Amino acid sequence: MSGAERPEEAAAAAGGPGRSLGPSVASPDEGVVEDLPLIDEKAVEQLTEGLISHYLPDLQRSKSALQELTQNQVVLLETLEQEISKFKECNSILEINALFSEAKHYHNKLVNIRNEMMMIHEKTSKLKKRALKLQQKRQKEELEREQQREKELEREKQLTAKPAKRT
Repeated sequence: MSGAERPEEAAAAAGGPGRSLGPSVASPDEGVVEDLPLIDEKAVEQLTEGLISHYLPDLQRSKSALQELTQNQVVLLETLEQEISKFKECNSILEINALFSEAKHYHNKLVNIRNEMMMIHEKTSKLKKRALKLQQKRQKEELEREQQREKELEREKQLTAKPAKRT
C-alpha cells in the first residue's frame, strides 16, 4: 500500500470520511476540509466491504453460538424448574407421610384409651354388683341381728319373773 491509502484506512476505520479517530486525536482545526487528503468513495466502500467480509462470518458464528447458548439456558431453566417442583412434591409427600404417621400414632392412642375405658367400665360394673351384693348381705345380717335381738328381748321378757296376781 502507498502512503495515500493509509489516511483512507484511518478514515474508513473511524467510520467514514471526515471523522476523527477519537477525542484524544481531535485537533482544534477539525472539520477543515483543506487539511484532509482527498478520499476516494470507491476505496472507502471497498475497505468497508473488506472489513465487513473479514469480521462478519465470525460475528455470525458468535451470534448463532449465543442463540444456541440462550436456547440451552432456556432448556436448562425449564429442567431446573421441573426438578424444583419434583423436590417440592417430594417434600409435600414427606409432610403427608409425617401427617399419616402422626394420625396413626394418635389413632393408636385413641384405641388404647377406648380399651382402657372399656376395662374401667367393666371393673366399675363388677364393683357395683359386688357393692350391691355386700349391701344386701349387710342388710340381711342387720335384719337377722335385729330379729335375734328381738327374740332375745322377748325371751328375756319371758324369763323375767312376773309377780303373781293376787286374787
